[in-house]
Amino acid sequence: MQEVDLLRFVTTWPNYLYIAVACASGAMLIWPVLRRGAGGASVSTLEATLLINKQNAMVLDVRESAEYEKGHILGARNLPFADLDARAGDFDKHKVKPVIVVCGTGDRSGKAAAILHRQGFQKVSTLRGGIGAWRQAGLPLEK
Repeated sequence: MQEVDLLRFVTTWPNYLYIAVACASGAMLIWPVLRRGAGGASVSTLEATLLINKQNAMVLDVRESAEYEKGHILGARNLPFADLDARAGDFDKHKVKPVIVVCGTGDRSGKAAAILHRQGFQKVSTLRGGIGAWRQAGLPLEK
């Protein structure tokens, strides 16, 4: 009788492994979508330039000062991510205007956009790919 139970376990064990792998890979596919959703919309470099030129969007660079000084988008304002919670009120007059949050790769900007949303900013988006995407598109930077 025990041989039958062992045989059933051995033949069904790979199925449990396949189910576990499918669940793990599904979670890995969903994770970036959930992470991106917390920060709001993201815009491409083309969409960002249109927002800046047509709607006078403010560009908020959340990189550290040393990173910012190496090169930033023309007219961008620097507010390091670590100071964002305390100093977001400095930009209260922009709560109804479009705000584009920029960082090095797009990781910090999503978290920063979520903080700005919580503080009442209405039109916050992040630059997809960060300043690296801006450079790659050949768009101008100032130092």
